[in-house]
Amino acid sequence: MATSSVMQSILVSPVTGVAKGAGLSRTIPRSSYLPRQGRDSGMLVRCMAKDGKKEEVESPVKATVAKARIDFFDLLAFSGPGPERINGRLAMVGFVAAIAVELSKGEDVFAQISNGGIPWFLLTTGVLSIASLIPLSSGVSVESRSKPFWSSDAEMLNGRFAMLGLVALALTEYVKGGTLV
Repeated sequence: MATSSVMQSILVSPVTGVAKGAGLSRTIPRSSYLPRQGRDSGMLVRCMAKDGKKEEVESPVKATVAKARIDFFDLLAFSGPGPERINGRLAMVGFVAAIAVELSKGEDVFAQISNGGIPWFLLTTGVLSIASLIPLSSGVSVESRSKPFWSSDAEMLNGRFAMLGLVALALTEYVKGGTLV
C-alpha cells in the first residue's frame, strides 16, 4: 500500500513528466535537482558602505522573549521537566542526610525512617517540590539559568547517581543487617 502510493507520487510528479505523456525520455533540467533555499535558511548577507566603513544599524524591532506559563499537569507529566528534577534533588538531599545521620548516630536508613524520619521526609519533599515548581510554572527553564560549572545536565546526572546511591545504600544495609559504616 505504501509502496504503491510512493510510486504513484513519483510517476505523477511534475519533475518526471510521466503523467503528461512525455515519458522517461524527457530530459530534466539540472537546476530542478538543486534544493531550494527557504526564506529562513540562515543565510547571512554582509554589506559595507562605499567608503569602506562599517555601519552599525540597530533593528527597530527588538526581540523579546515572553515567558510562557506552563500548566501544572504538563510540569508533572511523565516526560515533563518536574518529576526527574524534583526526585533527583530529593535523592541528593536524602543521600547526604542518610550518610550524615549514619555517621553521627550509627543508625541505618530503615532505623532513621522508623525513628521519626517520615515527617522530615514529608517536609523536605514539600519544600523542594514547591521551590522547584514555582520557577518552572512561571516559564523559567532550568537550562536558561544554568552556568558553565553548575549546569542543568550536571544536576540531572548527580540526581540520577544520588537515586542509585540511596537505593544501593538501603539495599546494602538490608542485606548486611546493619549500618554500612
